[in-house]
Amino acid sequence: MVSTTSIKCAPSNNLNVRYPQFPTAKELHANLIELTSAGGDREFVVRNFVGVISDISVLASTVETDLFPKGALEYYTAKNMGWDFTQDDYDRWQLAERGGAQGDYRDGMAYKIANVIDCLATEPLSKRAVIPIPYTTTGSAQIDWKDQGQNKCCRELHFYLEDNKLKCTGIVRMQNANIFVKNIHFFATLIQHVAEELDVEVGEYTHWITNVCLDRSATSC
Repeated sequence: MVSTTSIKCAPSNNLNVRYPQFPTAKELHANLIELTSAGGDREFVVRNFVGVISDISVLASTVETDLFPKGALEYYTAKNMGWDFTQDDYDRWQLAERGGAQGDYRDGMAYKIANVIDCLATEPLSKRAVIPIPYTTTGSAQIDWKDQGQNKCCRELHFYLEDNKLKCTGIVRMQNANIFVKNIHFFATLIQHVAEELDVEVGEYTHWITNVCLDRSATSC
Protein backbone atom coordinates (compact mmCIF):
# COMPACT_ATOMS: atom_id res chain seq x y z
CA MET A 1 0.00 0.00 0.00
CA VAL A 2 1.21 3.47 -0.91
CA SER A 3 1.02 6.01 1.89
CA THR A 4 -0.69 9.26 0.91
CA THR A 5 -1.52 10.49 4.39
CA SER A 6 -1.12 14.16 3.45
CA ILE A 7 -2.92 14.49 0.13
CA LYS A 8 -2.88 17.82 -1.60
CA CYS A 9 -5.87 17.99 -3.92
CA ALA A 10 -6.16 20.60 -6.64
CA PRO A 11 -8.71 23.38 -6.10
CA SER A 12 -11.64 22.43 -8.30
CA ASN A 13 -15.20 23.00 -9.40
CA ASN A 14 -16.68 19.63 -10.32
CA LEU A 15 -19.55 20.27 -12.71
CA ASN A 16 -20.88 16.74 -12.42
CA VAL A 17 -23.28 18.09 -9.79
CA ARG A 18 -25.33 19.34 -12.77
CA TYR A 19 -25.91 15.85 -14.14
CA PRO A 20 -28.47 13.26 -13.00
CA GLN A 21 -27.48 11.87 -9.60
CA PHE A 22 -28.00 8.24 -8.57
CA PRO A 23 -27.42 6.84 -5.06
CA THR A 24 -26.06 3.55 -6.42
CA ALA A 25 -25.57 1.62 -9.64
CA LYS A 26 -28.95 -0.07 -9.15
CA GLU A 27 -30.84 3.19 -9.74
CA LEU A 28 -28.72 4.16 -12.72
CA HIS A 29 -29.23 0.71 -14.25
CA ALA A 30 -33.01 1.01 -13.83
CA ASN A 31 -32.90 4.40 -15.54
CA LEU A 32 -30.95 3.01 -18.51
CA ILE A 33 -33.43 0.14 -18.92
CA GLU A 34 -36.35 2.57 -18.78
CA LEU A 35 -34.81 4.98 -21.29
CA THR A 36 -33.89 2.33 -23.85
CA SER A 37 -37.08 0.28 -23.47
CA ALA A 38 -39.17 3.36 -24.22
CA GLY A 39 -38.06 3.30 -27.87
CA GLY A 40 -39.89 0.06 -28.58
CA ASP A 41 -37.32 -1.00 -31.20
CA ARG A 42 -34.12 -3.01 -30.94
CA GLU A 43 -32.28 -0.26 -32.85
CA PHE A 44 -33.44 2.55 -30.56
CA VAL A 45 -30.46 4.54 -29.27
CA VAL A 46 -30.18 7.01 -26.41
CA ARG A 47 -27.32 9.44 -27.09
CA ASN A 48 -24.96 11.24 -24.74
CA PHE A 49 -26.10 9.97 -21.37
CA VAL A 50 -24.33 11.19 -18.25
CA GLY A 51 -25.00 9.98 -14.73
CA VAL A 52 -23.23 10.30 -11.38
CA ILE A 53 -23.19 7.44 -8.86
CA SER A 54 -22.68 8.57 -5.27
CA ASP A 55 -21.83 5.17 -3.75
CA ILE A 56 -19.54 3.24 -6.10
CA SER A 57 -18.49 0.67 -3.50
CA VAL A 58 -18.33 -2.91 -4.73
CA LEU A 59 -21.19 -3.92 -2.43
CA ALA A 60 -23.47 -1.17 -3.72
CA SER A 61 -22.37 -1.88 -7.31
CA THR A 62 -23.27 -5.57 -7.21
CA VAL A 63 -26.55 -5.54 -9.12
CA GLU A 64 -27.75 -9.06 -9.90
CA THR A 65 -30.02 -9.77 -12.87
CA ASP A 66 -31.21 -12.89 -14.68
CA LEU A 67 -28.39 -12.42 -17.20
CA PHE A 68 -25.81 -11.57 -14.53
CA PRO A 69 -26.08 -13.49 -11.27
CA LYS A 70 -23.39 -12.69 -8.72
CA GLY A 71 -21.12 -15.50 -9.90
CA ALA A 72 -21.10 -14.12 -13.44
CA LEU A 73 -20.36 -10.60 -12.20
CA GLU A 74 -17.43 -11.81 -10.12
CA TYR A 75 -16.08 -13.97 -12.96
CA TYR A 76 -16.07 -11.16 -15.51
CA THR A 77 -14.59 -8.71 -13.03
CA ALA A 78 -11.77 -11.10 -12.13
CA LYS A 79 -11.10 -11.66 -15.81
CA ASN A 80 -10.97 -7.94 -16.61
CA MET A 81 -8.81 -7.18 -13.57
CA GLY A 82 -6.29 -9.70 -14.85
CA TRP A 83 -6.84 -11.95 -11.85
CA ASP A 84 -6.85 -15.74 -11.96
CA PHE A 85 -10.01 -17.67 -12.74
CA THR A 86 -10.63 -21.34 -13.29
CA GLN A 87 -11.69 -23.26 -16.37
CA ASP A 88 -14.82 -24.20 -14.44
CA ASP A 89 -15.59 -20.50 -13.98
CA TYR A 90 -15.11 -19.92 -17.70
CA ASP A 91 -17.32 -22.85 -18.69
CA ARG A 92 -20.04 -21.81 -16.29
CA TRP A 93 -20.19 -18.06 -16.86
CA GLN A 94 -18.70 -17.16 -20.26
CA LEU A 95 -21.61 -16.42 -22.59
CA ALA A 96 -21.87 -14.45 -25.85
CA GLU A 97 -24.97 -12.62 -24.61
CA ARG A 98 -22.90 -11.27 -21.72
CA GLY A 99 -20.44 -9.58 -24.07
CA GLY A 100 -17.53 -10.89 -26.07
CA ALA A 101 -14.29 -9.28 -27.23
CA GLN A 102 -15.75 -5.78 -26.90
CA GLY A 103 -15.98 -6.20 -23.14
CA ASP A 104 -12.63 -7.93 -22.61
CA TYR A 105 -10.41 -5.30 -20.98
CA ARG A 106 -7.72 -7.48 -19.38
CA ASP A 107 -4.86 -6.90 -21.87
CA GLY A 108 -2.17 -5.02 -19.95
CA MET A 109 -4.61 -4.20 -17.15
CA ALA A 110 -2.21 -4.98 -14.29
CA TYR A 111 0.35 -2.57 -15.72
CA LYS A 112 -2.28 0.10 -16.36
CA ILE A 113 -3.56 -0.11 -12.80
CA ALA A 114 -0.03 0.08 -11.40
CA ASN A 115 0.61 3.14 -13.57
CA VAL A 116 -2.44 4.95 -12.16
CA ILE A 117 -1.41 4.13 -8.59
CA ASP A 118 2.14 5.34 -9.21
CA CYS A 119 0.87 8.51 -10.89
CA LEU A 120 -1.39 9.62 -8.04
CA ALA A 121 0.99 8.49 -5.30
CA THR A 122 3.84 10.43 -6.90
CA GLU A 123 1.89 13.45 -8.07
CA PRO A 124 -1.55 13.73 -6.41
CA LEU A 125 -2.41 16.81 -8.50
CA SER A 126 -1.91 14.90 -11.75
CA LYS A 127 -4.49 14.74 -14.52
CA ARG A 128 -2.67 11.81 -16.18
CA ALA A 129 -4.04 8.94 -14.09
CA VAL A 130 -5.80 7.29 -17.00
CA ILE A 131 -6.58 3.68 -17.92
CA PRO A 132 -7.11 3.49 -21.69
CA ILE A 133 -9.05 0.48 -22.98
CA PRO A 134 -9.52 1.09 -26.71
CA TYR A 135 -7.50 -1.61 -28.46
CA THR A 136 -6.28 -5.16 -27.97
CA THR A 137 -3.13 -5.72 -30.01
CA THR A 138 -2.89 -2.80 -32.44
CA GLY A 139 -2.95 0.97 -32.22
CA SER A 140 -5.48 3.48 -33.47
CA ALA A 141 -3.78 3.82 -36.86
CA GLN A 142 -5.00 0.30 -37.70
CA ILE A 143 -8.53 0.62 -36.32
CA ASP A 144 -11.09 -1.58 -38.09
CA TRP A 145 -14.76 -0.99 -37.33
CA LYS A 146 -15.54 -4.64 -38.20
CA ASP A 147 -13.25 -5.97 -35.44
CA GLN A 148 -15.20 -6.13 -32.17
CA GLY A 149 -12.00 -6.58 -30.19
CA GLN A 150 -10.73 -3.21 -31.37
CA ASN A 151 -14.03 -1.45 -30.78
CA LYS A 152 -14.08 -1.69 -27.01
CA CYS A 153 -17.20 -0.39 -25.30
CA CYS A 154 -15.36 1.42 -22.51
CA ARG A 155 -12.67 3.74 -23.86
CA GLU A 156 -11.03 5.28 -20.80
CA LEU A 157 -11.25 5.55 -17.05
CA HIS A 158 -9.99 8.84 -15.62
CA PHE A 159 -8.92 8.88 -11.96
CA TYR A 160 -8.35 11.97 -9.83
CA LEU A 161 -8.02 12.94 -6.18
CA GLU A 162 -10.60 15.44 -4.99
CA ASP A 163 -11.97 16.23 -1.52
CA ASN A 164 -9.37 13.77 -0.16
CA LYS A 165 -11.10 10.96 -2.05
CA LEU A 166 -10.42 8.95 -5.18
CA LYS A 167 -12.95 9.77 -7.87
CA CYS A 168 -13.35 8.40 -11.38
CA THR A 169 -14.97 9.30 -14.68
CA GLY A 170 -15.64 6.58 -17.24
CA ILE A 171 -15.91 7.35 -20.97
CA VAL A 172 -18.00 4.73 -22.75
CA ARG A 173 -18.54 4.47 -26.52
CA MET A 174 -21.42 2.02 -26.34
CA GLN A 175 -23.46 0.76 -23.40
CA ASN A 176 -25.98 -2.04 -23.58
CA ALA A 177 -28.33 -1.27 -20.72
CA ASN A 178 -28.61 -4.92 -19.71
CA ILE A 179 -24.80 -5.32 -19.62
CA PHE A 180 -24.20 -2.18 -17.55
CA VAL A 181 -24.26 -4.24 -14.35
CA LYS A 182 -21.22 -6.21 -15.51
CA ASN A 183 -19.30 -3.06 -16.41
CA ILE A 184 -20.05 -1.20 -13.21
CA HIS A 185 -19.09 -4.14 -11.00
CA PHE A 186 -15.69 -4.20 -12.70
CA PHE A 187 -15.26 -0.42 -12.49
CA ALA A 188 -16.21 -0.42 -8.80
CA THR A 189 -13.73 -3.20 -8.04
CA LEU A 190 -10.98 -1.40 -9.93
CA ILE A 191 -11.69 1.92 -8.20
CA GLN A 192 -11.72 0.26 -4.78
CA HIS A 193 -8.44 -1.51 -5.52
CA VAL A 194 -6.71 1.73 -6.51
CA ALA A 195 -8.15 3.56 -3.48
CA GLU A 196 -6.91 0.86 -1.11
CA GLU A 197 -3.43 1.06 -2.61
CA LEU A 198 -3.46 4.84 -2.17
CA ASP A 199 -5.00 4.58 1.32
CA VAL A 200 -7.85 6.95 0.50
CA GLU A 201 -11.63 6.79 0.54
CA VAL A 202 -13.69 6.35 -2.61
CA GLY A 203 -15.72 9.29 -3.91
CA GLU A 204 -18.36 9.43 -6.61
CA TYR A 205 -18.17 7.95 -10.11
CA THR A 206 -19.29 9.77 -13.28
CA HIS A 207 -20.48 7.65 -16.22
CA TRP A 208 -20.38 9.21 -19.72
CA ILE A 209 -21.96 7.21 -22.56
CA THR A 210 -22.25 8.20 -26.23
CA ASN A 211 -24.62 5.42 -27.31
CA VAL A 212 -27.02 3.39 -25.15
CA CYS A 213 -29.15 0.50 -26.47
CA LEU A 214 -31.20 -2.02 -24.55
CA ASP A 215 -29.13 -5.08 -25.45
CA ARG A 216 -26.68 -6.57 -27.95
CA SER A 217 -29.35 -7.10 -30.63
CA ALA A 218 -28.75 -3.58 -31.99
CA THR A 219 -26.66 -3.35 -35.16
CA SER A 220 -22.89 -2.92 -34.72
CA CYS A 221 -23.16 -2.05 -31.06
